[in-house]
Amino acid sequence: METLKIEKKKRTFLPEDLKITEWETIKKYYEDLLEREIPDPASLKKWLQDRSELESVISENFAWRYIHMTCDTANEEYSKSYSFFVKEIQPKIAPYNNKLNEKYLASPFAEDLKGSGYFIMNRSIKKAIEIFREENIPLFTEIQTLNQEYSAISGAQTVEVDGKELTLQQAAVILQSTDRNKREVVWKKIAERRSQDKTKLDELFSKLVKLRHQVAQNAGFENFRDYMFVAMGRFDYSIGDCFDFHDAIKSEVVPLANELSKQRKDKMKLEKLRPWDKAVDPEGREALKPFSSPDELTDKSIENFKRSGEFLGQCLATMKEMQHLDLDSRKGKAPGGYNYPLSEIGVPFIFMNATSTLRDLVTLMHEGGHAVHSIITRDLELSDFKETPSEVAELASMSMELISMDHWDLFFDKEDLKRAKTEHLQQVIETLPWIAIIDKFQHWIYENPDHSSEDREAKWLEIYSNFTDDLTDWSGIEEYKKFLWHRQLHLFEVPFYYIEYGFAQLGAIAVWKNFKQDNKKGLEGYLNALKLGYTKSIPEIYEAANIKFDFSREYIKGLFKFLKEELDKVS
Repeated sequence: METLKIEKKKRTFLPEDLKITEWETIKKYYEDLLEREIPDPASLKKWLQDRSELESVISENFAWRYIHMTCDTANEEYSKSYSFFVKEIQPKIAPYNNKLNEKYLASPFAEDLKGSGYFIMNRSIKKAIEIFREENIPLFTEIQTLNQEYSAISGAQTVEVDGKELTLQQAAVILQSTDRNKREVVWKKIAERRSQDKTKLDELFSKLVKLRHQVAQNAGFENFRDYMFVAMGRFDYSIGDCFDFHDAIKSEVVPLANELSKQRKDKMKLEKLRPWDKAVDPEGREALKPFSSPDELTDKSIENFKRSGEFLGQCLATMKEMQHLDLDSRKGKAPGGYNYPLSEIGVPFIFMNATSTLRDLVTLMHEGGHAVHSIITRDLELSDFKETPSEVAELASMSMELISMDHWDLFFDKEDLKRAKTEHLQQVIETLPWIAIIDKFQHWIYENPDHSSEDREAKWLEIYSNFTDDLTDWSGIEEYKKFLWHRQLHLFEVPFYYIEYGFAQLGAIAVWKNFKQDNKKGLEGYLNALKLGYTKSIPEIYEAANIKFDFSREYIKGLFKFLKEELDKVS
């Protein structure tokens, strides 16, 4: 299909052929901004545009280093390139950014700039100045280096199945096999392989907790949780709201998840429901296989997006044309999936580990939603306007998961389509308790930074048991339950970035509800919200989509009543 006409905006401040080989190559541009006179509002706007250009170029340069490193964690050159930026460039940028923030706010014209985007940007800059501490710069460098270590450890984890070496993602596909004995063997192999790195990852995490707590104390906060709420710009909800969310999920969603587990156990006619029974089709059918290759996944996903809206299809088609997709799973590739914005060109990169499962299909729908968001905001005036909070970013991606279901017939026949929709809606229900578990666990970790590994383990088991079904039997394998959290990379690499998925999932269900009532109007509201970038508050952006930013028990109850009705229709 036709692709978007993407042209990189011509640079007006930096040379087109700039190569970031050392700090000195970009230092002079920071010095220019710092020393420049700003005599009037027009000069301030030009100063902001030049700063935005500098930030976009540097951000994209770092993005490619990260992308290359995660695509091939065993490549020493990629690893060195990424480490060089983290250790030699980023630490030197931080103090300049703080000085530029101070210079901007000190300008008598800063408050005169018109447009809601400036209000949002100004409040973020004020908070950034409040928490900046020079002594935290080397700590952030050390933290990022440890994050890289987590990726390397996880990327190297493989198991042997039937004489083949498989990544853990590839092996996990076998958990959908109808052969129960095989599922058990593979589940235990995966768990045992993770257990080999248990001590290593526990020690790594303890170092991260200690460093993060020091960062918070240096900035005058009692703990890292309180620091992160400010650092992440959570202006529109509180810590108490998070606890309310946990309680609402426990009361309104966990019972639904329990019901699904009971149905599974009954359908499978099992005396005991075991962890390796949770991914297989409960009626004994072979696992859904929506595609057989990354190319097929790509092409059918482009068509899927196109059917929902021409622009949506063009976004993915453009990424394919620009080779901004790396979808297959292979040894040495970091785990997980992401959509990485490329700030200057404005067309992001999607990374994932596809193994031909329904989950892979949903992952590309999810990351594709992020991609649409990146592309639709690429022409906003400043980089700050494009950097949306996660509660908005994840609304874009999770809504697309649900909207795309209308065209999953591209991947499945009539019967399998029912199965696919059923499985995905059940997954939505089952994922929210996991989000509550991870978030609640993080609150405890950083409220109690002096805890031991044993304390952490005990608290994990306590929280986990409060949000999971009471039917799954872990007898004889209790040891593996103790470090289930190790697989959640957010805990290691992006702390406190997780509850956003919960808030956004609620928003996505509401977007989908609108879409089901009126496709055209629902999609229009969705795109209207995305176009705003971060020029409005989170509640205002949700309002643009004709939904609420609300996580009260009553609101959640209403959304899940709708979701259950839709699930009953398809299943």
